[in-house]
Amino acid sequence: MLAFKKYSAITLFFVPIVIITTSCKSLNYTKTHRVLKQHFSKDRTSNYFKGLSVIDAATQDTLYDYNGHRYFIPASNTKIFTLYGALKLLPDTIPAATYVHQNDTLYLQGTGDPTFLHPYFKDSTLIHFSKDFKHLALRLDNFKETAYGPGWAWEDYQYYFSPERSGLPIYGNVVTVSKKKDSILMQPDYFSANFTFGEYTKQREVHDNIFYLNPKKTDSTEIPYLTSNATTKELLENLLGKEVHLVKDLPKTNRQLLKGVPSDSVYKYMMHKSDNFIAEQLLLLVASTLTDTLNSSKARTHILQNYLSDLKQVPRWVDGSGLSRYNLFSPNAIVTVLHRMYKETEQSRLFQLFPAGGLEGTLKNRFTGTSVPYIYAKSGSLGNNYSLSGFLLTKQGKVLVFSYMNNHFTKSTAEIRKEMKIVLEAIRDAN
Repeated sequence: MLAFKKYSAITLFFVPIVIITTSCKSLNYTKTHRVLKQHFSKDRTSNYFKGLSVIDAATQDTLYDYNGHRYFIPASNTKIFTLYGALKLLPDTIPAATYVHQNDTLYLQGTGDPTFLHPYFKDSTLIHFSKDFKHLALRLDNFKETAYGPGWAWEDYQYYFSPERSGLPIYGNVVTVSKKKDSILMQPDYFSANFTFGEYTKQREVHDNIFYLNPKKTDSTEIPYLTSNATTKELLENLLGKEVHLVKDLPKTNRQLLKGVPSDSVYKYMMHKSDNFIAEQLLLLVASTLTDTLNSSKARTHILQNYLSDLKQVPRWVDGSGLSRYNLFSPNAIVTVLHRMYKETEQSRLFQLFPAGGLEGTLKNRFTGTSVPYIYAKSGSLGNNYSLSGFLLTKQGKVLVFSYMNNHFTKSTAEIRKEMKIVLEAIRDAN
C-alpha cells in the first residue's frame, strides 16, 4: 500500500493514474504507464471528464485504465455497437425487401434497407425486380418506430445528418439539390414544385415538405423530407409508372427475401462517413431478421441480451447513430465489443470498415502516422464531447484495442484531439 505524507492538487489528480492494474507485469506496460502519466501531467487545469481503456488484442491484458468503468456520452461511438449487431445478425448482402408473388401481383414489405436509390449507393434492385409484375401491393405498417430517435435535437430536422427513419426509405429520405451550369437539379424531382428560392434562414418547414433554397448556393445540398405512407406510395408510383396499392398484410404464405447490395459496403459507408441515417436503418434491418416488426428497440435489446449480457457496465443504448445524448457507454464496454469484433472478424476485413488515421473518412486529416496508419478507429463528436475508439498498431507490431472518451469540455475539439494524439502516440511508441 502506498502512503503519502503530503498532497498537492496535482498529486491528487494523479493518484488514479499511479494506481495501475496489477496484472500489467511487463516492462513495456510499466513504460506505458510512465509515459502516459507524463503526458496527462501537462493538463493541470482539467475541468472535464476523461476516460481511457487500452488492452492488448492478443493477450487481452489491460495496459491502461483511467475511468474505464465510468459512463460517458459516446456520440457516434454508438455506431460501434450498431456495427457489431449488424455483423452478428445480417447476411452478406443487405435484405432489400421481403415479398410474396401470387398470380400477377407482387406483395412487398420493407426491411429498412437504406440503399434504395440512396444518393451514394443508388441501388435500383427493387425497381428492376418490381417492373415485371402487373400489380404491386405494398405493406408499410410493419414499421413501428418514431421518425426521430429519443433525445435527438428537434432543430436538426432540416439538415442532411438527420433524415427520418422509415421502413422503406427512398433516396435516403432526402432531396438532393445540385447545380449543373445554369440548371438546378433535384432528386427526386417529385418535390420540385415545393421549392421556394431566396435567402432564407431555414431549408424546410418543420411539419410540411415545403423547401427553401438559396439560388446563389453552388454546393450540392441534401435536405431531409417528411416521410409518410402516402409519400412513399407516390414516389414508388412515379418510379415504376404504375399504381401501387397499400395493404395491411402480406398473404399468409412463405415470404422470400430480395437481396440487395453487399453488406460490408454499407458498414464501411456508415463508419467512414459517420452516417447517422445508415446507422439507424441498420438497426431496423437487424430487427427485420428477428421479427416481422421494424423496431430498433427490439434489435438493441436482442443484441444486449444475447451477445453482450456479460458487460460489466451495461450501456444505456437508445439509438443506432449516437445522435442522442441519452446514450451512455463506458470505455471498458466499448473495448469489450471492439475486441469481440476483432476475434470474430478477419483483421483485414475489419480494419477496412474503420477509418484509417490520416487516410480515410472522418480521420482523413487526423491522427496521422508516419508512413502507414497506426489508428483504425471510429470518432464521435457531439457538442462538447469527443471520443475515439478502435484499434492501435504499435511500433513493435502489436494490435491494441482502445477507447478514449472526453465529455463536457469547453475548449475547442481541435485542442482535445491534439492532446489525444500525444497520448495515443505515446502508447504506440511504448509498445
